[in-house]
Amino acid sequence: MMLPLLLCALFLDVRPGEAVPEKDRILNLPGLSNPPSFRQFSGYLDASGGKKFHYWFVECQDDPKSCPLVLWLNGGPGCSSLAGFLTEHGPFLIQPDGQTLKDHEYSWNKIANVIYLESPAGVGFSYSDDKKYRIGDAQVAQDNYMALKDFFRLYPEFVGNDFYITGESYAGFYVPALALEVTKDSSINLKGLAIGNGVTDYTINHYSLIYFAYYHGLFDTKFWSHLEDACCETAVCNFLDSPGLFCNLAIRLAHFKTRNSKLNIYNLYQPCVEGEPGEIRDYGDHIKAYHPGTLSIQSHSEFSKRLKDASRFNKPISMGVPCVNDTDLSTYLNNPDVRSALHIPQSLPQWEICNEYVFSNFKRELVNVHDQYLQLLKEKKYRILVFSGDADMACNFLGIEWFVNGLDLEVEEPYHAWMYHDGTELQIGGFAKQYANLTLITVKGAGHMVPTDKPLESFQMFGRFINNEPF
Repeated sequence: MMLPLLLCALFLDVRPGEAVPEKDRILNLPGLSNPPSFRQFSGYLDASGGKKFHYWFVECQDDPKSCPLVLWLNGGPGCSSLAGFLTEHGPFLIQPDGQTLKDHEYSWNKIANVIYLESPAGVGFSYSDDKKYRIGDAQVAQDNYMALKDFFRLYPEFVGNDFYITGESYAGFYVPALALEVTKDSSINLKGLAIGNGVTDYTINHYSLIYFAYYHGLFDTKFWSHLEDACCETAVCNFLDSPGLFCNLAIRLAHFKTRNSKLNIYNLYQPCVEGEPGEIRDYGDHIKAYHPGTLSIQSHSEFSKRLKDASRFNKPISMGVPCVNDTDLSTYLNNPDVRSALHIPQSLPQWEICNEYVFSNFKRELVNVHDQYLQLLKEKKYRILVFSGDADMACNFLGIEWFVNGLDLEVEEPYHAWMYHDGTELQIGGFAKQYANLTLITVKGAGHMVPTDKPLESFQMFGRFINNEPF
């Protein structure tokens, strides 16, 4: 019996560098002026049923063995986590020319080993052998878990590191669903999860957007009074399923105002910019591709109808992100030299930030993650950070706060300002409320992609969370 135990101990004590898959090592990444001081890898992880999930893994710039391991997932469903890598908190930021990478001063891999996973199959460079890309919430959770297990098979030296699951937007569903799968596996050292501007509850998000819009000046008091007269009885308003004709018309008009084509739904205070001609396709009045992570169930139904209408014109449908120019990303990631450096098979199609087919055929089996949060919190083993840029309309901070309030958790520290250091003095980063094992915070002036808008505040927020320091 001693020999197997000894072999197991030796296996778990493998040092970084001894067991890594060298075939996935990135040796020369185009666009960098200097080679990085840390190791990075790009390749494929096996999920279930012949699915191959592309990952880009960057080791910690400090000490990979002692740094925590973090998984990052972008949302959609159907959008690539390489956007998170190259525009939010990865070690390199894509430049407007689509060719150059700039070192990121506030990269999260300065204090963590980070895996960027393109999920589900069909997204970015991920694919399935059978080319079938119809999938739903439950299968995505299982596939992400299988891919994670394959990561630990390839990198056994990280199996003992503290592990965190993080993401944004529709990853508000991905992250807790995956976390529940991971909690069943005692070999993974899960410590917590962090979700930025995540989908939490379709109904609450849809309902709260009307209040958010009014509080941010998108409606005047005359229109708000009209909404109240049509939809409110005493102090109770029904902005969801009122049987009244005038209320429904008022609600439709309210949501129409929030979807003004020149309002940046990701950051109300940022301008609306578009990609280069040919990158953001124009379908006239027949379709406006809202980013999938913004959609309520009602909006999803309307969006699917528009996709079908657009298909009659025999044009490719691009899932370009409204008001966000992703030309630089697609230019860089479709560069043959870049694809070669990342070990991407030549047979795969062009990279796009979001996959329309995955989005429009996705089985939305979850409508909220209330039960998932309560299951994760009941044993008080895992910490959860819920953070929101307060200028985001896609998954607004107000609806997220209402969702957390609905969990009926005991408040340990009431709503207060949290501080960050700007290099000279302390500044207000946003506002926080502390519950047992859950921290709810806003990031002042940030939109949907918090690390893009507020990189310094985001970096300090992330560091405080993984180090279990108070806000």
